[in-house]
Amino acid sequence: MDQMKELVAYIARSLVDEPDAVTVEVVDEDSSVVFELTVAQGDLGKVIGKEGRTARAIRTLLSASSAKLRKRAILEILE
Repeated sequence: MDQMKELVAYIARSLVDEPDAVTVEVVDEDSSVVFELTVAQGDLGKVIGKEGRTARAIRTLLSASSAKLRKRAILEILE
């Protein structure tokens, strides 16, 4: 889980103007893991991307890396 958390944080920090404001919290449930990503208010659009493409790409990477663990990875971008 720590590697996936670091992956989300690394990608988010690479996209935003304020990398110090990026936080990732992990909520472990029975059959899934929820990653709660928080960024600065001005950087929210950069993480989501046009038509949600960037967020969808991050979710795709998460689901591919969580397949080995046989758990479902969910990314929630919080405001």
